[in-house]
Amino acid sequence: MAKRQKSSRTKTKETNWKERVIQIRRVSKVVKGGKKLSFRAIVVVGNESGQVGVGVGKAGDVIGAVRKGVADGKKQLIEVPLTKASSITHITRGASGGAKVIMRPAAPGTGVIAGGAVRTVLELAGVKNILAKQLGSNNPLNNARAAVDALSTLRTFSEVAQDRGVPVEHLYT
Repeated sequence: MAKRQKSSRTKTKETNWKERVIQIRRVSKVVKGGKKLSFRAIVVVGNESGQVGVGVGKAGDVIGAVRKGVADGKKQLIEVPLTKASSITHITRGASGGAKVIMRPAAPGTGVIAGGAVRTVLELAGVKNILAKQLGSNNPLNNARAAVDALSTLRTFSEVAQDRGVPVEHLYT
């Protein structure tokens, strides 16, 4: 019998993903015998070229929670349309819970001007020039989800032109 070789196809696809942990928190659940401790990890997963997702994982140990968070983040991936200047196409707003985020495109050389969880989401999405502001809550999970919400509402010029039924050249005039 011939031996089967394992294919390395699945490993080559996953090498370009970067993951960054935003927060690790020790949480407890009250049960009959007392308090059961576990860990919650908020993880941002992205490929720095237009795809990003935010995931949450809970487990009895930190490593397990981060692993679950990465798996959850890969399920929540969104596509982000980027311009040639590695910025977003237009001003956008996002909200999640009590957190609100406003994002504005910026000129080349500006960099990522954002704070906290929003900065992490933008960097892993591949955005290089942007102005962003967190409003309301400073909860890292809600701010990260608000950033993903804002990025998911972005549309390209060609999509807008197609919706309006006009050529792309008419949008610039």
